[in-house]
Amino acid sequence: MRRVRPGAAMAREAGAARAVGEERALTSVAAGDAFDAGDPRDLPRLWHVTLSVSGEEAPLKEVRRGLEQLAHDHPFLLTSRYANDHAEIRYWEEARDLHDAAAVALRLWGEHRQTAKLPPWEIVGLEVIDRETYHQRIAEGFGPQPATPVGVHPF
Repeated sequence: MRRVRPGAAMAREAGAARAVGEERALTSVAAGDAFDAGDPRDLPRLWHVTLSVSGEEAPLKEVRRGLEQLAHDHPFLLTSRYANDHAEIRYWEEARDLHDAAAVALRLWGEHRQTAKLPPWEIVGLEVIDRETYHQRIAEGFGPQPATPVGVHPF
């Protein structure tokens, strides 16, 4: 049996043949060298998401249990409020842009409906705002009340 070091085949294919036992030199980066992250628009940003769902009435205990399971599976959820025919989920999403954050939010309910045993409700509302807008709303007295506790609560 012939033993080959990982990457040796790729190195030969690239024309970088080395003598037997010759090690490849390591390259280092000096401390303090600037990191070019590219276009700042490509860096992830924080987005505040409010997802509203509704449908036919379901037992309150089942709705609460499903939302608690969703929060357990995804600890990024901040607050869920619910009634027997609708619910609202608020959380922060890290994404490159609004389109990416909205796409994740639109999949959240459907993808976890089975595992968290959520009611078969449909998404009826979605708000995605950037962090700056969220904080501006709070400062102006709009948006969720600062005393809104984190967790799953009835309306």
